[in-house]
Amino acid sequence: MTIPSATTGETSTPPPSTRAMTLSDSAARRIAKLAVLEGNPDQMLRLTVSGGGCSGFQYGFTFDTVTNDDDHVFAKDTAKLVVDDVSLDLLAGAELDFVEDLMGSYFKVINPNAASSCGCGTSFSV
Repeated sequence: MTIPSATTGETSTPPPSTRAMTLSDSAARRIAKLAVLEGNPDQMLRLTVSGGGCSGFQYGFTFDTVTNDDDHVFAKDTAKLVVDDVSLDLLAGAELDFVEDLMGSYFKVINPNAASSCGCGTSFSV
């Protein structure tokens, strides 16, 4: 989409929305695989932020088949991530990754809004 300038007549492309999230290739593959294992490939991973945890806010992950009016859906390949509007305020610009290392395998939120996070990475502060 281009936007014409009122003064010069030139067009410009607006910056990408900062109220968005991205999925890494690894996270997209894992979400798709888990949905199939659950018996419903249409399931979406829901990411929420709630008060609590050792750093003030904590991430929550569930599977869901329904979207609400205040939900935002981010997709990559066949995988879908659902985030409610309030949680997205704290997650804008973040990336969801899936990590497999010596500590185990887990979803990891790379959140540029987090001022600090706990050692396990499941809670954060702003």
